[in-house]
Amino acid sequence: MIEIDGSLGEGGGQVIRSSLALAALRGTPVRIVNIRAGRKQPGLKRQHLTAVQAIATICEANVTGADLGSSQLTFEPKSIRAGEYKFQIGTAGSTTLVAQTILPALMSADRPSRVVIEGGTHNPWCPPFEFFSKTFLPQVAKIGPQITATLEAYGFFPAGGGRIQLSIEPCQQWKGMELMELGDKPVPRVTAIVSNLPREIAERECKTIERLSNWPSDAFQVIEVERPIGPGNVVMIELVSKHVTEVVISIGSPSVPAERVAKQALKAARSHLKCAVPVGEYLADQLILPMAIAASQGQKSSFRTVRLSSHCTTHIEIVKKLLDIDISVTQEQKGDVLVELEQF
Repeated sequence: MIEIDGSLGEGGGQVIRSSLALAALRGTPVRIVNIRAGRKQPGLKRQHLTAVQAIATICEANVTGADLGSSQLTFEPKSIRAGEYKFQIGTAGSTTLVAQTILPALMSADRPSRVVIEGGTHNPWCPPFEFFSKTFLPQVAKIGPQITATLEAYGFFPAGGGRIQLSIEPCQQWKGMELMELGDKPVPRVTAIVSNLPREIAERECKTIERLSNWPSDAFQVIEVERPIGPGNVVMIELVSKHVTEVVISIGSPSVPAERVAKQALKAARSHLKCAVPVGEYLADQLILPMAIAASQGQKSSFRTVRLSSHCTTHIEIVKKLLDIDISVTQEQKGDVLVELEQF
């Protein structure tokens, strides 16, 4: 049994998700201690517990310590079972983070699967649904597995109530990939979303970005959520280029004016454009796991990105503990970072 220290690096939920995802994929028992020791409220929270229960169901694992607030967890997986599943977080916890935990196993299964996850779809500090579906999944498709993600209901904090559906066509032999160049100048698309709030908020956000960016008016749209469960507001900017679509968001809150929410999104978009690399900070973190699995099958992958976050470097350390691969990180002269993953 492999022991994983949950306080490693930034000491967050990524340690749990990736450890269990790879344990299920390899059929290797793991014990995780000091769970989320780097957080103000350590131990398993609802979304982490849902992820544990979901992957345990999919691989028929024996689990001890799967309780709210638990700081230790033992996970002994058996065989992966494709099929139809539904998982409910019960809070506004992130549906996309639960998906991260179960996808590696189902993407390597012997037949297709369909999964419904209910909870939050647009959460602070978590990948929003559009990043998951438009930025991450198209890159996974280049490696082999094909996943269709559908947003069936929006879920904002704190009401939750969101629903996503995943249709997964697995692939046993994955391919390596390179993501080294943007390929062309990114084309912007701006979407302002309001749920149970006045449309005027989203319109002000679009007008603010249009005024400050001089982007064409047809690049903007407003979405009013039908049948809203609770209030919510998101400004999303897609930067569409030949090889990758980057998605940045800013989430509104009652104490923040619409104009400031819009400016925060535009600032993030401009920061990414200035770097001129194909892989942004958050996508770099997300690509580590699928590329590492491909590398474990003898397929080398590489990408260019910005300086790696502590979240990403922690992720790399976890992956190296569970797979026999090498991950090299090279700082290039112009400030870019080259990440290469290959089998030992």
